[in-house]
Amino acid sequence: MSKILVIGARGRAGRAAVDEGLGRGHEVVGVARTAGTREAGVVVGDVTDAGRIAELATGRDAVIAAVYDGGSDPSAFFPAAARALVEGLEKAGVRRLVWVGLAAILPTADGTLLMDSADYPSEYRSFFLAHQAALDVFAASSLDWVSIAPTGDFDHADPSRKGSYRVAPANAADLISYADLATALVDEVDHPAHHRTAIGVVV
Repeated sequence: MSKILVIGARGRAGRAAVDEGLGRGHEVVGVARTAGTREAGVVVGDVTDAGRIAELATGRDAVIAAVYDGGSDPSAFFPAAARALVEGLEKAGVRRLVWVGLAAILPTADGTLLMDSADYPSEYRSFFLAHQAALDVFAASSLDWVSIAPTGDFDHADPSRKGSYRVAPANAADLISYADLATALVDEVDHPAHHRTAIGVVV
C-alpha cells in the first residue's frame, strides 16, 4: 500500500486519481483550494504554498498534481505551482511527483510539437507555454517527476474505464477517459517507468 497525496482532488483528473488510488487499496489524501462539504479525505491546501505542500506531503510516498486555476494568469500560476511543489516536496523528503500535463506540448509522430501543428488552436498558445514553463522548473530540480497527458483530449462522451492504455505520440484526434488517465497516473506511483520526462497516453 502506498501513501499518495493528490493535489487538485476536486477536478475531474484529480478526482479520478483519488478513486483509482483508493480502488487499489492505497491510502489517499486529496487536496483542494477551498473547503467543501461532505468530502471525506479532502483537505485544504494551495499548490502555490510550498510550506503547506511540505506539511501535507510529509510521510507520503508520492504526490499526484492535477492543478488548474481559472482565475489566475496561467503564465504566473503554473510556474509558481511548480516552484512550490519542488520546494515543498524536497522539504518533505518526497521524491516522486506525477504531474497531469498537456497534449499540446508533446511531440507528434514526426517530432513536431502538437501546438505547432497545422490547424491546432493557436489562441491558447500562452496557456500551452505556461505548462511548458512548469516542466522547465521540474527539469531544473532533483525531483523524480513525470508529466502524463492525453495524447489528444479527454473523452467526454465515454467516461468509462477501459483499464488499459499505451504511451504514444501526440495526436489531436486521440481520446482517453479521465478514468484511464488515472490508471496511468497511479501506475507511475506503483511501478515508476518514466523519469524526468513528459509522456502522452491513449487507450
